[in-house]
Amino acid sequence: MQRPLLAALVLALALALAPGAGAGSLFVVTGKGWGHGVGMSQYGAYGFAQNGWAYDGILAHYYPGTALGPAPVAEVRVLLAARKKARIGSDAPFRLTDAGGAAYELPAGVYELGPELQVDVGGQLVTLASPARFEPGDAPLAAGRPYRGAIVLWSDGARVKVVNHLGLEQYLYGVVSREVPADWPPEALKAQAVAARSYALAGLAGAGEFDLYDDVRSQVYGGIQAEDPRTTAAVDATAGQVVLFEGQVAQTFFFSTSGGRTAAAADVWGEPFPYLVPVDDPYDTLSPYHQWGPFLLTGRQLAKALGPLAPKSVRDVAVAVDSSGRVASATLVGNAASTQVSGIDMRRLLGLRSTWFGVGVLTLEATAPAIVFGDKVALAGIARGLDGVGLERKLPGGVWEPAGAPKVKEDGTFLVPLGKLRATALYRLVSAVGAGVPARIRVAARVVLDAPKGKKSLRGRVRPKAEGTPVAIQRLEEDGWETVAETATDAKGEFKVKLALEPGTYQAVAGLAVGVDAGASPPVEIVAR
Repeated sequence: MQRPLLAALVLALALALAPGAGAGSLFVVTGKGWGHGVGMSQYGAYGFAQNGWAYDGILAHYYPGTALGPAPVAEVRVLLAARKKARIGSDAPFRLTDAGGAAYELPAGVYELGPELQVDVGGQLVTLASPARFEPGDAPLAAGRPYRGAIVLWSDGARVKVVNHLGLEQYLYGVVSREVPADWPPEALKAQAVAARSYALAGLAGAGEFDLYDDVRSQVYGGIQAEDPRTTAAVDATAGQVVLFEGQVAQTFFFSTSGGRTAAAADVWGEPFPYLVPVDDPYDTLSPYHQWGPFLLTGRQLAKALGPLAPKSVRDVAVAVDSSGRVASATLVGNAASTQVSGIDMRRLLGLRSTWFGVGVLTLEATAPAIVFGDKVALAGIARGLDGVGLERKLPGGVWEPAGAPKVKEDGTFLVPLGKLRATALYRLVSAVGAGVPARIRVAARVVLDAPKGKKSLRGRVRPKAEGTPVAIQRLEEDGWETVAETATDAKGEFKVKLALEPGTYQAVAGLAVGVDAGASPPVEIVAR
């Protein structure tokens, strides 16, 4: 059984020989804007209105080459829900007709219908032919919340689709207030009303049971509860107006914040539109999302967030941008492999507000994460896209101290020679936004075991010099190294131990000095004489 001091020495040697924490990367993500970037920036339109622009000029700026014209339709059908049961009601009597022409007057109240479309009319259960249409009386109809217009139920035998039939302008009453704050300038609200009207009509299904969804698949539609007198006034002031391109309703995409310049549809979705091209957005600075970040991620955190799209641990990221400056793709460099990820996937998986972002890199690694006392070593790394980059060092029990500034090449790489190291230390890169992941360089004791001059003793030395450093003499057996003698160093760092030497392979293990890990000598072969 090994004695406590010897056991500690062997454990220390095992730790010293373990792989060092030699490399780490920190990625700093900063960006601009919020949304896909195509079409009208809502905050940009707000800024134009603040600076005296009328809504028609705002729309012409964001959709160049277009003109205003009349809407081709006046009514829309909006899918509110598709479920096993629907609840339709009103605070006033209302009317019901079905596909067979049967008509009923229903008292005020709430009626629940399943896929069979059965309803209680005056105490009699009536089965309706699909679709069944509910028309309001003196109060609006409600399907969970109140809506203008009629409500139509379609049944496929398993589910009921709830569809709101209403005028285009009435639909917009419940949309525009969900898209922009109602206290924005009237001209910004008018621009949003025309853009929303055009977007709805350009995206009509044109067949089937409904034209639009009530969520982001079309536009978020909240019914009467979402209406606001200010946005309603903007809808009324622009009633029937849409954005046209060559006589057709334009695809008037819009979004929150551009960051200063809009994006091309061809870059974002791969489909070109002559009027969806990059334009300057000078008043977008009013948005709280004009610029955002920094977000800090280690290489491991980045790899985890991107999952199978990234190497296991990322040490470098290089982005390629499109014509509007947004990230088209990013190359992720790992220790053994590289992968390429689209800017859209990066945005989605990292939860970024847009694809207009940059990635600053701080990567540091030791050319030899574990060395012997007095050996020379260097630090290699990458510093790109960040200001004020410097190097810091921390010795055992100490604090972080400046250790110079790396001379970075044009590609962002650098190499810093550290000279002869005499203690285990941590190193890290620092920048104006934060510190990188530390890289540790382990320094092990330098142990020399001299070739024996006789058969009864071994001698050697340990650096750094320290009196009383424990030394174990080990012989290689079939099942590994076995300790055969123990001693300690003198004031000169030298040791000598008496033992009967047998033929075999020997080594000396020493260490446990402050800031220095245990070390082992090169093996010495003893042959029979």
